[in-house]
Amino acid sequence: MPVEDALLIAVNLFGISSGHRERNRARVHLRLMREPARLWQVIVPLNRPASPFVLRGEELHLGGRVVAQVERIDADEAVGGYFRDHGRAVTLNPNARSRCVGCAFCPNTLEAAADPRLDEQRGLGELLAALAEAHPRKDLGELGEVTVSTGCFRREQSAVDHLVALRAALRPAGAGGARIGMLTSVLRSSEAFEALARTVAPFVLRLTVECFTRRPMMLKSTKADLALGAMPDLLARARGAGLETSYTYIVGLDSLPEMVRGVTALAGQVTAFPNFQVFQAHNVLMAGLRTAGAQSLDFYLAARAAIERVMRPTGLVPVGWECYRPLWYFTYAGQAL
Repeated sequence: MPVEDALLIAVNLFGISSGHRERNRARVHLRLMREPARLWQVIVPLNRPASPFVLRGEELHLGGRVVAQVERIDADEAVGGYFRDHGRAVTLNPNARSRCVGCAFCPNTLEAAADPRLDEQRGLGELLAALAEAHPRKDLGELGEVTVSTGCFRREQSAVDHLVALRAALRPAGAGGARIGMLTSVLRSSEAFEALARTVAPFVLRLTVECFTRRPMMLKSTKADLALGAMPDLLARARGAGLETSYTYIVGLDSLPEMVRGVTALAGQVTAFPNFQVFQAHNVLMAGLRTAGAQSLDFYLAARAAIERVMRPTGLVPVGWECYRPLWYFTYAGQAL
């Protein structure tokens, strides 16, 4: 793997030491000195005095060397929506994501909030109209992906109703053909999958797996009560209904053998590369949730290699804009991304 990938994984793991002592999390736009053509966004704490990465002015230093130029720093606020992939994708937080405080490792409680809970179609229409004004080309017609990222749908039918309303709101906005995705654990029944196939597809279910072990301790009840043994069948039934499938997973909470066991169990049931994230500990309590060895960069490099071995037969590869804390940047399994 290139040193640039290891460097960016390490920034995610260790955070940055800077004068921004009040910043638990910030969106940092940077260009590596060795690869200045690529602009990356990382979301990391800026108040980590023990980090080997030190921000001085607009330069990021490591071991006395400048390794990156920082072009912009923004507060990581929970907002109603934001663009990704150069305006070809949008992430929506329509159900007050900042109010979801159920999972032990989640940094949402550290964020400022500007993401009010929306009414269904009317509220969605207003949000999409505001996003259209903010779009780089004032046009939502080029959207290929709309992701609903929220933890506050507690009932399956509420999630289905919201997705139906979102599809209806996208049509007059000119984005009726965009694929909708949802990060959720409440969509589980074959009836829900069939309803989504009829009324919402194209749709990708991004199952919020997060971890395979210690689930009752780590996760809120609407996630924790889904056992690993039930996950392959759930994804298989979603695929059987004609939906696309994937999942989110936080590397650093499970041991490497348990991670490999879980990723192997799900590999044959996903149609899109899973969202594997580097675990970030934002305080002492979160640091205590790490599995043994996960405070070290070596753990994540080993996890990267292990996931590549398991996922290689699927033919799926990571999509760079889908994850802000990934294990892959410039290469995957030795091939350029």
